[in-house]
Order: sequence, then C-alpha cells, then structure tokens
Amino acid sequence: MDFEERVLRVRRQIKKLGADHVFALPKNDRERVVPLPEWAAEAIRRHVSAFPPLPCSLPWERVDGKLRTHNLLFRWTDDRFIKARSYSETVWKPALVAAGVIPAPDKDARQRSRYATSRKEGLHQLRHYYASVMLAGGVSVKELAEYLGHADPGFTLRVYAHMMPGSHDRARRAIDERFFRPYAAATSA
Repeated sequence: MDFEERVLRVRRQIKKLGADHVFALPKNDRERVVPLPEWAAEAIRRHVSAFPPLPCSLPWERVDGKLRTHNLLFRWTDDRFIKARSYSETVWKPALVAAGVIPAPDKDARQRSRYATSRKEGLHQLRHYYASVMLAGGVSVKELAEYLGHADPGFTLRVYAHMMPGSHDRARRAIDERFFRPYAAATSA
C-alpha cells in the first residue's frame, strides 16, 4: 500500500499448488499498480492500525522453492493466510444466502453443507464487477488491462466489450457534461 499516492502495488500472491501454498508473482508474472479511492485507502489504513500485518513464510513459486517471509495485511482467524475455499464456504456463500442470491445449502450424504452455486456466484465475479464499474466510469481498456494484470489489452476488450457503454450513451454523456443545461421553465398556476 502506498497511502500517499493512494495506490495498491500488487507484487505477489499466495498461490495454491495441490494441497500446498506458495508465494508467487501475480497474474501473468507481472507486478501492477491499482489506484484506490480515498475511502478505500482510509479503510485499509484503519485496518492496518487495528490489525498490524504479521509475517508469513512460504516457499517461492514451487513447493520446494526457497522460503520467503512477507507481511500479511489480511489474514484468517488463525493469523495465517486466507485460503480462498475456506473464505468462500464460510463467509462469501453464507452472505450470498443472506442476500437471497443463492439458496440455503443442502446436506450431502455425510451431512456436510453444500451450496448450489456456479461460477456466476463465485468470488471471481468481484473482478468482473470491478471491470464493469471501471469501464462504465470511462477508464480505458488499456488502463483496465493494467489494473487487472492482463498482458494484452485485446484480451481485456474481448472479455469485457459487452460491458462497455454503448456509443450512443457515451455521446449523450459527452454532450451533457460539456453543454449548459437550460433551467426547467417554472410553471405558474
């Protein structure tokens, strides 16, 4: 986090390899910088103040890789790294049930709770939502590709073209933002 610049520098990720986890470079082996709005930077600042980062040691890139230690900004209840599946099953999916997005879980043959979900309700959808908000806000496909860690803006365009505002909408907005809007005539009784 760079609080002065209000950016998040994505330098590494925790990646699952089989049953193990490792530190690795982010998507496409490229570091990236993602701008944050003031409210998000402030929320992270408060989080860091209340829950200072803790060191975590994992191998680099391979299960037998050299051990590296980095501070974790967000961690699980045991002060270790957050495992995506655990978070999805104990936090994300129950929240989707509470919001009425998915049904309550059923029990399987071993009486374990099983949620009926598809990829459309997964955590990855937050990435797609972020992309759609950026595009609707006028962020260029090239910038969005950088923020998402895509190596090729053409890939970003192919994935998100359907989310881009139509040319008519862009034209209307451009005129609305630049030209004076006449005041509505007052009606007299």
